[in-house]
Amino acid sequence: MVDSPVSLVAPWRIGVDVGGTFTDMVLRDAAGAVRIYKAPSVPADPSEGVLGVLRLAAQQLDLPLSALLRDCALFVHGSTVATNTILEKKGAKVGLLTTDGFRDSLEIRRGIRENQWDHRAPFPQVLAPRYLRLPVRGRIGADGRELQPVVAEDVDKAAEIFAAEGVESVAVCLFNSFLDGSHERRVGGQLAKSWNGRWVSLSSDVMPTMGEYERSSTAVVNAYVAPKVTSYLKSLDEQLRQLGLPRSLLMLQSNGGAVSVDQVATRPVMLVLSGPAAGVGALKGCAAPGEKANLISMEIGGTSCDVMVMARGDVPVADELVIDGYHLTTPSVEIHTVGAGGGTVAWVDDAGLLHVGPQGAGARPGPAAYGLGGENPTVTDAQLVLGRLRPGPLAGGAVNLDSALAHRAIETKLAKPLGLSVEDAAAGMIRLLEQNLLHAVERLSIERGHNPSTFTLVAAGGAGPMHGSSVARALGCRRALLPRAAGAFCAMGMLQSDVRQDYLQVFLADLDKVEPAALEAGFAEIEARAREALLRDGFEGEAAATERQVDLRYDGQQWPVRVSIGSSGFDAAAARRTFEAEHQRLFGHIQPGGRIDITALRIVGRGRLDWTPAAARSPQSAPPKPRETRKVWIDPTHGWREVPVYDGDDLRPGCSLAGPLLIEERTTTAFVGPRDLLEVDERDDFLVHIDAQATAREAAQ
Repeated sequence: MVDSPVSLVAPWRIGVDVGGTFTDMVLRDAAGAVRIYKAPSVPADPSEGVLGVLRLAAQQLDLPLSALLRDCALFVHGSTVATNTILEKKGAKVGLLTTDGFRDSLEIRRGIRENQWDHRAPFPQVLAPRYLRLPVRGRIGADGRELQPVVAEDVDKAAEIFAAEGVESVAVCLFNSFLDGSHERRVGGQLAKSWNGRWVSLSSDVMPTMGEYERSSTAVVNAYVAPKVTSYLKSLDEQLRQLGLPRSLLMLQSNGGAVSVDQVATRPVMLVLSGPAAGVGALKGCAAPGEKANLISMEIGGTSCDVMVMARGDVPVADELVIDGYHLTTPSVEIHTVGAGGGTVAWVDDAGLLHVGPQGAGARPGPAAYGLGGENPTVTDAQLVLGRLRPGPLAGGAVNLDSALAHRAIETKLAKPLGLSVEDAAAGMIRLLEQNLLHAVERLSIERGHNPSTFTLVAAGGAGPMHGSSVARALGCRRALLPRAAGAFCAMGMLQSDVRQDYLQVFLADLDKVEPAALEAGFAEIEARAREALLRDGFEGEAAATERQVDLRYDGQQWPVRVSIGSSGFDAAAARRTFEAEHQRLFGHIQPGGRIDITALRIVGRGRLDWTPAAARSPQSAPPKPRETRKVWIDPTHGWREVPVYDGDDLRPGCSLAGPLLIEERTTTAFVGPRDLLEVDERDDFLVHIDAQATAREAAQ
């Protein structure tokens, strides 16, 4: 239920998501009533966007800002600060201490190329240049034993160079430190004595995983973003506390779970997918309690589209992540992002071909229709020209849409160069964008061995419900879910995301010959750390849950596959069956009877947040009446048609309507195709049955 007219019931929870165009806020009170607010983002200072949307909410609720924050029991924040620091190359000046002989492994990158046939594309800028990558003598062997002690003088000499060169942050990655981090801790301790800087990232603390290049790359990126990200988080936390927030805010991590600012301060690299990863919690909210749902989310904002897949109630979490060409080893939900949003710019190249994206208009100047100085045509401008969007206030009045400005931009930049009418140029933009969206969704569905016909496409984000029906039809889905709160999908997901702690320990053994006692001891050690961390955040008893996982791979295989195992005794045969089923899905083959090695033990600790269901809205008592009819371009087959436009508040559970139609909600506008059937489900969201009208006609014949 969204925007209930009843007064707020304290205490409440607040989720704030900073996007490229808007900063979204969701407030959910103790009675389950939900309120959504949107304010323009401030890319130069994201904290201003956070405070701006809080002030807007306080004003509309007729509350002092201090009262709004004082009665907030949980404040969860998703931020793009870490990602933007990498993309904009605005991080710290980084030095790297590495084992003597491995100075250049960071730049060699193990020879990895994203496209093995492209030998000319330059690698991304090395964040720790060679003159700041300095060797330290000392060595840990492959069995974890010390072969040569650390030479402290090497650290002191490096500290002098770092001081002279103005290094702001240092990463330490020594060979085989994933087996024993004592050498890194000694180096860190020596740096504290000989270097006056405060930012030191030890790879064995950031992510003690096998793979020297990936581990060093992760540590360097962590060092690169730490000063800016940690300072931002602590400053925002302090401001909110001074304004009345009773407890520190929680940050959403790349793994889809929340964590306190203090805990993430030493590992800010865990925040590179903060925000989009909230889709995990949002998808859980789209499923019935206990349901092992098959859902594909397509979250389209102003700048980009984030795709995520939930198969049988589970969203995959992997350790491999690439951000702007930098390889990271950090637990992250599997998300595929493309530059396709409401603010995506369309352009014509020198050969006369139309392109849509990946460039975006951003928050300012934004689409031409915003009237803020933007001259390039965007998807939002096309939707306005085609009648799918209403001129006037958008997102609760945060911006105003001017159809004349949209028409002029498309005519000048696209229609005339292409020799088309303005309407045909706008329609071409939408068709091309939806083709890009289809490819993005196929990347994580069909290419991962999933059958889309068994999934429901969740079209979210402020722009998602405009494209949900079309993309679902092209993908082969039978249903598309258009959440009523689509425009604040990630902010809503933050309030449905558990607190999460991930712990890993390298453990090398043959699956069929492993000693159960040694395995249990390994799990017990990291499980204790997870429960201790959850206890510090106030979770214990039934509110604190842990899950055991192992990394398995065939003998000689490079990358492992993560599988969950039961907590009541280890069953090697069951682990093999689970591994082979996942390996078959991912790679299309298995090795019957092949040797399987354990490479790591994992514990996922979850602090479960209570989520009281909202009171259900009363069912539809009479057929709803459209607020108006409007001439809308449908598709190349149907062209322009008079289409009913409904106010979302008038559509209640049990309502059923035949497309084509438009639904206008506070944070989004939804489009339902001419062959589809709209149903308002028991959760009060819009469920579209794809091609249901055609199916019904065929059955009647």
